[in-house]
This record gives sequence, C-alpha cells and structure tokens, in this order.
Amino acid sequence: MERQLIKGNEAVVFGALLGGATHFFGYPITPASEVAHMAAKQFPATGNCFLQAEDEVNAINMLYGAAAAGSRVMTASSGPGISLMAEGISYMAGAELPAVIVHVQRAGPGLGNIWPEQSDYNATVKGGGHGNYKNIVLAPFSAQEMCDFTYRSFELAEKYRMLVFVLADAYIGQIMESVTLPGDVKHAPRYDWALYGDRESRGNLISSILMNTELLSTHNWKLDDKYKKVAEELTEWEEYETEDADYLFVAFGVCARLCLSALSALRKQNIRIGLLRPKTLFPFPSKRLCELRKKIKTAIVVELNNGQMADDVELALRCAVPVHRYNWMGGKVPSTQDIIDRALKDLRG
Repeated sequence: MERQLIKGNEAVVFGALLGGATHFFGYPITPASEVAHMAAKQFPATGNCFLQAEDEVNAINMLYGAAAAGSRVMTASSGPGISLMAEGISYMAGAELPAVIVHVQRAGPGLGNIWPEQSDYNATVKGGGHGNYKNIVLAPFSAQEMCDFTYRSFELAEKYRMLVFVLADAYIGQIMESVTLPGDVKHAPRYDWALYGDRESRGNLISSILMNTELLSTHNWKLDDKYKKVAEELTEWEEYETEDADYLFVAFGVCARLCLSALSALRKQNIRIGLLRPKTLFPFPSKRLCELRKKIKTAIVVELNNGQMADDVELALRCAVPVHRYNWMGGKVPSTQDIIDRALKDLRG
C-alpha cells in the first residue's frame, strides 16, 4: 500500500490504472485538466492507451468503440465538455456499454467560469442526454475517494453494463491530500457480449437502435428493471452523529466537508445536528432519509447550485419536516462560518 501526496484529479488516474483501465480518451478542460495530464504520462508508461481526441464529441465515441471491444475505458471532463458528450452518453446507455466518466464540475451555464459548482447534479443524476436512461453516480468528498471510487467504478460499470460517473466539484478535483493507493491490480475478464474481432465473438452486435416500437419498449423496460436493481443493491451513504440529531445536514462533495466542520461547532453550542452524505447520487439514499424523517425536526441541504439535490431530499422526506436550502452559485463557496451563522439563525429562530 503506497501513500502519495497528490491532487484529487491525479488520484483518479492511479485509481483507474490499478482498477484495470486500459484506454483513456479525452480532451483537457479546467478544472479537470490534471486528469488528462496525468493519464498522458501514466497510461503509456504502464502499457495502456492514452489518446487526446480532437474534441469531446470524438472522445465519447472512442469510448463507445473501445468499450464495445471489451476494453476498460474512461474519460474525464467538466461541464461544457460533458454537454458535448451528451449524445454519445445516451448512445452508450442504450447499448449498455460500461465505461467510467470523471466529471469535475465548474460554474455555468455556458462557459461560466472555472470556479467550483455542483450545478451539473441534474444533468448527471437525471440523465443529461435523450431517452429513458440513468447512470450510476458516485460522489467523492476527498482525494482518497477520488482514487477509491474510480478504482471500484470499472467493476460496477461491467456488473450492471452501465456508465459510471465520478461526480466531483473543482475543489475536490484540485485538493491535494495524502492518498493510499489500492494494493491489488484488477483486470478485465472476457465478456460474452463484447466484440473482440475473433470467431467466438463474431455474432455480437453492439447497437442502441431498435427500429420497432415493441422491441424498443421491451428494451426500455429491461433497462428500467436494471436501474431498480441498482437502487436495491448499490445505494451508499455516510452518516455523522445522527443517533441523537434533532436537525440534519445533507450535502455532498466540498459542501459535505464544510458541513462536517460546521456540525462540530454547532454541537458545542448545544445544537444537536447530524450529517448525511450521499456517496451515491444515483441511486439516492431516499429510503434512509425517509427513516430519519421520523426523528429530525429540520433538514438543511447545502449545495453549490440552485437547490437541485434539495428537490430529491424533499421527495424523500415526503414533506414530513421543513427543508432549508443553503445555496451558492457562480463559483462562490461558503465558509464554514457562513453555514454556522445561517444555521444558528434558522434553528434557534
């Protein structure tokens, strides 16, 4: 087990290679550029493939081709680049091709700026492209989890034949921390559905086009059943001091780190508050939130957008308790004290 002081974006590459990744196709974009920079050095150095595409449209279609051939493939980008990939993402979801996409969010809409935001929650968790599909979405809140989640994501993608997003914000991508690298190197098995260009796989056809209403309907219901299975088997979260909590923070990414610090300060002032941090945004820990609604008085959702995850929290709580929305946009990130002051005002009020 080797420890390194590296950025979250760099930790992604080590996690990917140790997780068995064989191909990286991408195009650099701030604040995700370090992923491509590190991949350009480390993938060839380990006998794997790195290719900088002409743009993100080409990159996602390269993922389609290599994934269809049974390779473990990945890319990394930020909001504008992910938008360009949307059509290809939908095609891959329809063709049930496994791949990993690291999405390091920046402020938008449009070009926006390069500062942190979490405003791509809906676009990533709810789909983003056309049609009825979902992606598995993992939400790291440290450089260590950037490595660990990517390391694990290839096996998840292949188990369910889905795209897996590692959805970070610019702070988590740029933060530099000590990271313990996984000790085992994983490798892709041979898949009975992939097209390897040999006699055994000659009959495999990878496509997302079904020119018959009955066939497409059946395919969509099959996908829907798969997504329900993922929700039953994969939902993950972490809780902090919820045993006696009267109030509850809900946050992911850098906001979860801020809330964890705010939680400690508020408890010193006799405010019994806990934190629920979703590790998976799809599937979302709705069932656990539904259980917690029986004991908490108020939920506070802290996020760098206009309240996108708060909608899911409210649905999970079923209007049983009030939900306060603490939102920042445009690349602005609150301090821990900002959250503490606002919580004291709301909860004591």
